[in-house]
Amino acid sequence: MIFHETILKGAFIVEPERKEDERGFFARTWSTEEYSKHGLNPKISQCSVSYNSRKGTLRGMHYQVPPHEEVKLVRCTRGAIFDVVIDLRPGSSTYTRHTSVVLTEANGLLLYIPEGVAHGYQTLEDDSEVFYQISETFHPESARGVRWDDPCFDIPWPDADRIILPRDRQYPLFTP
Repeated sequence: MIFHETILKGAFIVEPERKEDERGFFARTWSTEEYSKHGLNPKISQCSVSYNSRKGTLRGMHYQVPPHEEVKLVRCTRGAIFDVVIDLRPGSSTYTRHTSVVLTEANGLLLYIPEGVAHGYQTLEDDSEVFYQISETFHPESARGVRWDDPCFDIPWPDADRIILPRDRQYPLFTP
């Protein structure tokens, strides 16, 4: 695996190293040892999948607060997504900054999202599926979110007829 640190401290794009032959390929996407060597949290408590039938579906921007902060490792297993993370860690040198990456079934990239960083995505194709490995069990009382279109973050989302839950539309504007 090749780890590419993003502009957000502790957030990485993980590129599986494919070993190809006449059958296809084999690639590791997870290794406790490799993640630990890079100073990343190797704990996995749950895995989840999100299916999105329509292009333009926007989910986010979600995170959990202490004591249930979570790390996420995200991969698009079908279709394509525009994936975004926002640093909400007050002591971080990249506080309130965001970064994005296109994750597709074809490129096989993964996004490692550290604790205290909000996550969301918009589907770029119909029938997109996203697989999550998550360090903590979901705790509804610790779930939080920020507005996907908050001017504080100025995220350049792809144009689309968006499908968004009312909850994700109604988060308050962020005050740093």
